[in-house]
Amino acid sequence: MARLSREFYNRDTLTAACELLGKYVVRRLEGELLAGRIVETEAYIGRCDKACHAYNYRRTKRSETLFAQPGTSYIYLIYGMYHCLNFVTEPEGEPAAVLLRGIEPAAGEKTMARLRYGDKPLTNYRKKHFADGPGKVCQALGLTRMQNGLDLTGEELFLCESLKEIGLEAREPVRERVRTGPRIGIDYAEEAKDFPWRFWLEKEEDDAAV
Repeated sequence: MARLSREFYNRDTLTAACELLGKYVVRRLEGELLAGRIVETEAYIGRCDKACHAYNYRRTKRSETLFAQPGTSYIYLIYGMYHCLNFVTEPEGEPAAVLLRGIEPAAGEKTMARLRYGDKPLTNYRKKHFADGPGKVCQALGLTRMQNGLDLTGEELFLCESLKEIGLEAREPVRERVRTGPRIGIDYAEEAKDFPWRFWLEKEEDDAAV
């Protein structure tokens, strides 16, 4: 199966965060492929970003994975209950990563719904908010700290350009534009809270007839 190479991650984090939009994150779980189309990301860069766990090259047990080779998964726990998936970027030893904030389910939807909601019915509200937050993304893909440090060019967790690359039918393209703005939930990060390092896809409305 084709997947994004290590070279994709081994570059500027802001560029990677933007170019990840529209690509697919794929999780192999008990032989089944779960996939989601990436629609929202955030960039974190340790050398200059007070919101990054490794700001000013600070190394801790939690942040050590940020110093790993590019194309490594960095998964941590927040509030004692939600996991967050990041993709390590830039050369090894340079702590930086892209946080996956939102996906649209694209393959293995039934399993993803069970992981998210158990036996609860999939109402319109639940569909709308299926994976529109980093904790929801990890729930839907069955990811925990156990998957921290995975090689994203491996078999268990990887990214690809299209569903065709994992043997599934490609989806019809939709008109979208990339939007940028401040990241969410980092008011403690002083000037870094205003960095426009959040990227998301916004569907374009058809032009009205004149």
